Order: sequence, then structure tokens, then C-alpha cells
Amino acid sequence: MNDPVATARHWLDLGRHDQALAALDRLSGEDATGYPAVSLRATALWMADRNAEAARIAEQGLAVYGPDPGLLSVLGGAYRELGRREAAERALLDGLALEPESTQLLCTYAHVCIDVGQLDKAAALIERAAALEPDDAQVAAIRTLHAIASGDISGAQRLGREALAADPESTTARGMYGAAAAAGGDVGPAYQALRGAAADRPDNAAFVEAALDARVAAHPLLRPLVPLQRLGPLKVWLAVIVVILGLRWAGLLPLAGALGACWFLFAVYSWVAPPLVRKWLRRR
Repeated sequence: MNDPVATARHWLDLGRHDQALAALDRLSGEDATGYPAVSLRATALWMADRNAEAARIAEQGLAVYGPDPGLLSVLGGAYRELGRREAAERALLDGLALEPESTQLLCTYAHVCIDVGQLDKAAALIERAAALEPDDAQVAAIRTLHAIASGDISGAQRLGREALAADPESTTARGMYGAAAAAGGDVGPAYQALRGAAADRPDNAAFVEAALDARVAAHPLLRPLVPLQRLGPLKVWLAVIVVILGLRWAGLLPLAGALGACWFLFAVYSWVAPPLVRKWLRRR
């Protein structure tokens, strides 16, 4: 392809934002500031997790070309990543007012709602997106995140397994499966899946950080913490307290005291060991 814009669009369709940006860098003059180039550049920067730059380009494009669903989608997504959730919501609502059947806008807005705990609202947005494109990978991914946020770990794992079975080479499917496995405390499978996703997209900060989290959780030194990861700290704490109180009630004070001391040491280990392992792995 000799047309840099067409080349950039081709690379974005393949998920290669680096190649898309390289193609756009070949443009000059009015071609470099035209709507197609601005829209594609903002999208590529957002895909590259260069969110501040993506937001700036999208803002400039909106100032020149007026309201546009694509630019507003990028702006809302970039704002969300930057933690500017109110601004993200405004941008996404403006985009949906222009294009109410945009799966991209609906899923990104659902992600914002999940971030702030508005799970019912997020569910409604996801259902709207699924009705439009039931087989869309982004819809499946945001549905998995919603299941995790809602505490439906088994549902999230089912979605992750289905996505991975449908396309074992999909980076999105690996990320979905890894996130669901990590939420359920299956640290080994979680690390394998997230490591694959991070290898596919080494420029994706979310995948890289999630892979590191899973690598830390799967480290042999942290295997004693698996019950905390699988059952959740609250359930384990309550179970231990009930057992200690039961032993005291039964008159087994020495055993209750020994269990309490062991639990205290375990609690200290669970607080100290993970950050030390993470620090050590980062240095390697």
C-alpha cells in the first residue's frame, strides 16, 4: 500500500499500532492534520497506552472537526485510563448521543461504570452492546470484567475458557482467561495466560502488570498464601477466628494460643512476602 492512511488503517485492524504510527509519520502538510490521520493517530496512541498523547490528539481533532463518535470514544477511553472518570463519562455520553449503537462506546462506558462500582448500569450497557454484536471480543472481555467485579468468579472463568477455546491465539482471550483464573486463585493458569498476553502486547501496560501480579502470586515462596487467593482473606480470617474461639470454648487454651501465634506469623508473612517477591522479580 502506497497510501499511508490506508496502510495505517490496515495495521490498526491487525492490532499493530506501532506500524500504524510509523505509516502516519510518513504524512506531511494537510494530509498529516486531516481528519483520517488525526482519528487514526489518536486511536493508535490509545492502543499503545500513550493515553495523555491520545487524549491531546483527540481533543485537537474535536476542536477542529467538531463532535465525532470515534474521537469521543478514544477521548473517553484515554480519560478513563488517566483516572479522569467524570470527563470520560461526559465524552462517552456525547459520543453515544451521536452514535447510540456503537459497541466501542458502550463497552468503554461500561468499563467506566465498573471502575466506580455502578455494576447494574454497566450490565445494562453490556447487554446493549451484546445485542448489537454478540460475538464481539470486546463485549466478551468487558462481560468477563463485570463478572469478576460482581463476584461471579465461576461465570468469569467460564467466559474466559469459552473465549480461549474459540481462539487460543487471541490476545484478548488470553487476557480474559488469565484475569478470571487470577480472580479465582488459579495462579498457575493465570500466569501462563497473562504471560502469553503480555508477550503478544509488550507495550500494553495492563497486560504486563497483570502478568507480573500473576507471576508473583505463582512464586513458590507464596504457595502458602494460595488459600487466601482462592477463598479470599475475609473468609480465611473468619474461619481461623471461629476455630480459635471454638478451641477456647472447649477449654483447649494451649492449642488455641498456639494456633493464634501461628496465624499471627502467617498474617505477617502474607503482608511482607508478596512485596518483597515483587521487588525481587522486578530486578531480574
